[in-house]
Parts: sequence; structure tokens; C-alpha cells
Amino acid sequence: MTTTGGTMGQRYEAVVFDLGGVVVDWNPRHLYRKLIDDPERMEWFLTEVCHGPWNTEQDRGRPFAEGIREAVERHPGHRELIEAYWSRWPEMLDGLVPGTPEILAELQRAGTATYAISNWSAETYPLAVDHYPVLKLFRDVVVSGELKMIKPDPEIYRYALDRFGLSPERALFIDDSPANVEGAAAVGMGAILFTDAAALRGELERYGLL
Repeated sequence: MTTTGGTMGQRYEAVVFDLGGVVVDWNPRHLYRKLIDDPERMEWFLTEVCHGPWNTEQDRGRPFAEGIREAVERHPGHRELIEAYWSRWPEMLDGLVPGTPEILAELQRAGTATYAISNWSAETYPLAVDHYPVLKLFRDVVVSGELKMIKPDPEIYRYALDRFGLSPERALFIDDSPANVEGAAAVGMGAILFTDAAALRGELERYGLL
């Protein structure tokens, strides 16, 4: 667990969460293990066909229909597997990250404002909310695909802070991506690199938030 952009004496009035990998266990492998028996072939598919940068464009606001069409043009022999990325997307969800919902609930009971900034497709985020109502408990959630801006672009943090009515030095951000943590720290937010809920709890206790 790494903390950036803040000190242990810092007083925070709000905690801003990332969602995928911090609150919700989202991973395309949860789906593609069912569809591709060979682990090496599955990893090839997720690094060469429906790869991370390709998925990022949906998080940036590209419609899934356009993304699927682009991937099929590159790899026409894998149409069925590519189309499953959209048609079976909910199967990429595998529950909540252990321990994080309890931390979120404790923060809220203590009166700490909780928000979220997530790199997530505008088309699939509502599906996640349907599966996990805990996502409705945040005071507000900024979804990258709705804005067509994405972490770690500093503009999405500045937009979110303005929308949430927060000054950066009073907001503590949590993400499992080092680049996103650095992006938050660069605009003046406190920032924690998430590894697991136990380590996060320790950090929040040191800040006097739990």
C-alpha cells in the first residue's frame, strides 16, 4: 500500500474510490475462462484482440458496437469471441472485492462523504449497478465513458472535484492503478494505491477515518 500526495496529519473530509478492482471484482478473464480452454490462448486473445487499450476506448466513450466492429475487422476469425465481450459482459463481474464494502459502510456511518471516479463504459456501468446496489450508496459517481475523459487525465479529477464540491487537499483518492494514483496526487489529492482491504483499512485508520 502506497500513499502519495498527503501526510499522516492531513485531515480529509471525503474519500473518493475507484470501482473496478477496488469495490467490484471486474476482470474479462472471469468470462473468457469459460470460453477458451487453453490459458495461453485466452491470454493471447486478451492481449492481442480485445486488449487493454481497446477496452480503454469504450471507457473513454466509444460505443461498444463500434469497438466490436473494429476488433472483428482486425480478427474476423474470432467474431464470436469478440462479440461475447459485449453480449456476455456481466459474466466479467465476480462479486465485490472482499472487505471493501465493509470499509465503505463504516466510512458512511461515520459521516465521511464517499464518492467515486471510475474508468467505465457508459453502456456497462448501469449493468454493474444493477448487479451491485452498493454502488448506489456513493454520494456521486463520475463515470469516464459518460464524460469522454479518462483517468489519469488531470481534467477528470478536476471535473470530479468541482462536481463533488471538494478541494483537492481535502479529498483522499483510492485506486488499484499506480498511474491513476499518481494522476490524483498530481492535482493535489491525497492518494492511496489499493492492494487489498486490510492494507486500506490500516491506511484509513492512520488518517483517523476509521
